[in-house]
Amino acid sequence: MTEPVEELISGAARDAGGWMGALAMAQVATSADGTVVRWNRAAQELLGHTPHEVVGRHIAELLHPGVDRSLGRSLWEAAADGRSVMGTVTAWHADGHPVELEIWASPVVDRRNDTAAVMVFAADAHATRRIRGSSAVWDGLFARSPVGIAVLDTELRFLRVNPALERMNGLPESAHVGQRLSQLLPEVNAHDMEAAMRSVIDSGQPVLDRRRVGRTPADPERDRVWSCSYVRVEDPAGRPIGVIASLLDITDQQRASLEAEAGRRRLALLSEASIRVGSSLELERTAQELADLAVPRLADATTVDVLDTLARGDDPGPGLAAGVGLRRLGKAPLSGSPVTDVLAPLGRTLVYPATAPYTHVLAGRQPYQLARLDAAAVAGASRHTRRPAQLVELGVHSLMMIPLVARDLVLGVATFYRTRPLGPFDGNDVALAAQLAARAAISIDNARLYHREHETAVTLQRSMLPQHITPPAGIEVAHRYLPASDANEVGGDWYDVLHLPGGKAALLIGDVMGHGITAAAVMGRLSSSVRALARLDLEPGDIVEQLEAALDDLTEPMIATLLYAVVDPATGLCRLTRAGHPPPALVSPDGRVRLLDLPPGTPLGVGGSRCVTVDMALEPGSLLVLYTDGLIESRGSDIDERLAELTDALAEPSPSLDALCDGLLARLVPASADDDIALLVARTRRVVPRGRGAGSAVGGG
Repeated sequence: MTEPVEELISGAARDAGGWMGALAMAQVATSADGTVVRWNRAAQELLGHTPHEVVGRHIAELLHPGVDRSLGRSLWEAAADGRSVMGTVTAWHADGHPVELEIWASPVVDRRNDTAAVMVFAADAHATRRIRGSSAVWDGLFARSPVGIAVLDTELRFLRVNPALERMNGLPESAHVGQRLSQLLPEVNAHDMEAAMRSVIDSGQPVLDRRRVGRTPADPERDRVWSCSYVRVEDPAGRPIGVIASLLDITDQQRASLEAEAGRRRLALLSEASIRVGSSLELERTAQELADLAVPRLADATTVDVLDTLARGDDPGPGLAAGVGLRRLGKAPLSGSPVTDVLAPLGRTLVYPATAPYTHVLAGRQPYQLARLDAAAVAGASRHTRRPAQLVELGVHSLMMIPLVARDLVLGVATFYRTRPLGPFDGNDVALAAQLAARAAISIDNARLYHREHETAVTLQRSMLPQHITPPAGIEVAHRYLPASDANEVGGDWYDVLHLPGGKAALLIGDVMGHGITAAAVMGRLSSSVRALARLDLEPGDIVEQLEAALDDLTEPMIATLLYAVVDPATGLCRLTRAGHPPPALVSPDGRVRLLDLPPGTPLGVGGSRCVTVDMALEPGSLLVLYTDGLIESRGSDIDERLAELTDALAEPSPSLDALCDGLLARLVPASADDDIALLVARTRRVVPRGRGAGSAVGGG
């Protein structure tokens, strides 16, 4: 009888499942009268008795001596009568302490010989209550959780899914069971997800927040995003038996996050545009700065074209009815891009007819967006040029044209091309491009106005300088004027050489301490006043006083410096007056160079003091060098060091006065002058007096 009963018990034990499989389950078998016939290892671990100590004894003897044994007996009597029963009893552990047990007793009948036995499963009551509660929680969570939950086996086949996951995937549980994710939902990144689950099974380490992206039957028209986490499921021995997957739909949160991030990127780009675009007030550089800023954060290629009339420095044309000419002043990338390689190079003027999109964008002052650029979209333009078809072949799939408009003036157009698989330009891209273009347009217009003011100031300045200088006998002169590179720095630097009675000459140089057109106009007024006063043969100090009065008459106060020298070639006498101006340099016939130590005086327009006139003798062949502060002042350099550079340059021999002027400018002045510069060099030689004479010959060059 023992062998068949053992077989029946083993079969019943294999069929035990559900949450019981998670317990340390003691298996005990008795005969019909309650005698123990089997005692497994789990029973020994639970109660401490070995099989040798228990087998052959009545099972009731294992109950705790302090409890009512009738309950235990009734359980086995019911099982012996063919009824399955369960209950809680207190057993006696081998070391003498009570153990509360939950037991399940069921009759086992061997139909071959009509014998019966009772199979008993026993487990610690505290553990069973804990597991039973956990099971209830799990079942409730599985059924009611808004989080999608799935149980998969070690082959990554679905065993069970909850209602939330059914709704996410748009498929019932029956469609899931037995299928792998890659078979069930091919429109998501299933292979990535299965690789993550495989790593969980192999390593035992959970994977958290892995993103599943794609489309399911629940929403086949658009991509959705899920946050997925995977945890390995193990048997009591720690062996992997599957994976539990939890999924949370984060599509809306992801979209909001992406939009917020895109917004931050747009703000960052606009902030950078305020710093980078228009920093130089140069038309070409501003256009290139816009192109460089847009690539690659907004577009893969960008061109910036300005009206050809504006690029030439002229006013805008009469209209766009007959088409438009645009000069390409910006392009990015400048090299290494197949797209920009086929586009017109920098400096090229492109002429578009009235029907061209470029002309329409300029005329309408509205952005033009072509979300999908393909062969059909460029068919019309391809009849005139191969370039649109080439762009399509190179992968350009979307473009937008944004007009450059500032102060109600159309300046040009910026074109943005996209080749990367980011989707077409959308409304947000157009809005961002329009903001960038608006900032660049203001800078381009500022550059245009700057050039106009610069040219006006330089023209006015040059017009007021002497045109043809004819010095008196005994004096040789050379002169230079170099305007500043910045319109705001073009000022009132001037020089002149005047004939005085008795064959003398007045050498003068000055600097109005202002900039732009106003300074140039004041300079012209002072220059005219000096010419008139010089004809009266006044003393240098008296001329300075009269110029001070002329500045006082101005509506707005102005300050100017002046160096006035009267040279008599017949006697070699030189009289000098300095009103706040840099000291002149004297080069003796033997090549010695020194700065003349004259009283500095105060600039004109300050008032309150008189200038001192100093007399000195000039040897024939002496060289007198007069200059404005733009020649010796430089950012970051000490003035004494710059004066030393000047004297060193003058010590080097020059073949002519013109060569000397050019050499000084080349050595002391950078490529872009920060301030305008006037330079006047005079060489004396002894002449025989011809008597008194009067007159003034004023010219310029």
